[in-house]
Amino acid sequence: MARVCQLTGKKAIGGNSVSHSNHKTKRSFDVNLKRKRFFIPETGEWLTLRVSTSAIKNINKNGIYACVKEARKNGYLPNPKVAKA
Repeated sequence: MARVCQLTGKKAIGGNSVSHSNHKTKRSFDVNLKRKRFFIPETGEWLTLRVSTSAIKNINKNGIYACVKEARKNGYLPNPKVAKA
């Protein structure tokens, strides 16, 4: 599984490590991801997501339902499977 936030789409970026002698070597800046379980009261279901800590702050501010809806609109989170009758 790639280290990508499922709500914001954040992923690792590249850069340089710079030593005291100003010698530069490539490195990557990884995303601070946490696996967290959320309860969505509108649908009455639990959802386990791998989210960045900044996404957790957005959830606390806007609510999980609004964040999940926005992530599905942007294509970061797949739409729920529709049961065929």
